[in-house]
Amino acid sequence: MAVEISTMERICRRSKAAAAQLRRMTPGAKSAAIELMADALVRRTDEILRENEQDVADARAARRPPAMVERLFLDPDRIMEMARGMRQVAALPDPVGEVESGWRLPNGLEVARHKVPLGVVAVIYEGRPNVTSDIAALCLKSGNAAILRGSTVAERSNRAIAEALAGALADAGVPDDAMILLGTDREELRRLIQMEGLVDLVIPRGGEELKKFLLEHARVPVIYAASGNNHVFVDADADVEMAIRIAVNAKVQRPGVCNAAETLLVHRAAAPEVVPAAVEALTANGVELRICPVTRELLGERAQGMAEATDEDYATEFLDLVMAVRVVDSLEEAIDHVERYGSGHSEAIVTRSLHSAREFQVGVDAACVYVNASTRFTDGGQFGMGAEIGNSTQKLHARGPVGLRELTTVKYLVTGDGQVRT
Repeated sequence: MAVEISTMERICRRSKAAAAQLRRMTPGAKSAAIELMADALVRRTDEILRENEQDVADARAARRPPAMVERLFLDPDRIMEMARGMRQVAALPDPVGEVESGWRLPNGLEVARHKVPLGVVAVIYEGRPNVTSDIAALCLKSGNAAILRGSTVAERSNRAIAEALAGALADAGVPDDAMILLGTDREELRRLIQMEGLVDLVIPRGGEELKKFLLEHARVPVIYAASGNNHVFVDADADVEMAIRIAVNAKVQRPGVCNAAETLLVHRAAAPEVVPAAVEALTANGVELRICPVTRELLGERAQGMAEATDEDYATEFLDLVMAVRVVDSLEEAIDHVERYGSGHSEAIVTRSLHSAREFQVGVDAACVYVNASTRFTDGGQFGMGAEIGNSTQKLHARGPVGLRELTTVKYLVTGDGQVRT
């Protein structure tokens, strides 16, 4: 049943009041509370897994895509990893109160630029129960109140995790409304993202349908942690073994996530050696390939059964063991392809040329650009940020992994001794 607007307003006002208390918490108190939440997560593993097992069973019965089921699935190791991520956040330096810069004006006023919490952060996420604990830790550490809105497919798992975390927050003396888990009603979501003055930021972690919904209805600021149509480009003089290792890792290691690669681009000069070897390695790992005419010519009979790559394939975030392969004539053509089809998330070049590496890094417009490394490293944990709420493909305020520092804004503290403006 949809939440009435008056009820949603009350929820957001409670969250706003909690945020006012959180911004005054000491770094030690926040870190201690996060440690208690991590302990609660581990202590209630069996309960969480029972609920998750039912979510997974329902998802399979509903014939959800395998990639979605994989993101949904929890086991003891994944619970331990969630708790470990929370402890990493607890151990990070607290950005709140940090003085970014300061200066003295000719009139004697002293100006200091401080980092402060955003206030109320609403996160909308689909089928990833581990996000619940990431949000709770990151928002608490950065002094923000969190409103969580998961998806129906993970509803039991999210509720079990949130209940465990809420109990720990209460034990730590943190305000009850520091973390609020909403239901999954779409009308409730629409009302949430229209709470001007009460919700300071919305961060969605979902597909294009969710993004379109927010673009149409949101009246509060949104950071879009959106799709990842990513590429690996193998340059003319690339180390072949390295190129294949990176391409396979970027596609296969976890295909259903936003930092996986969806298209392999190969320079024509390297294609005769790289394409057959890469295709053999990818297909051996169960990858279905969509190939360009040049790739088909290079493969000969081995190309039988492989579909022709279309513009739609190049524009698709497969989130599965499917990959497009295209041979390009130059570095410039590779950059043009990324510009046309990429989503601005993560792009990689494999090369031994410093010039090519530099040209690719400067020419590609994406949040993360790699030289001789897999796109799979675009992750707050991998970047030493402890955890992340998502990966932003925007350019304002936050770009790339959204971690602690990205959940803060600035406040100018100005001190004088009686100055007035004339």
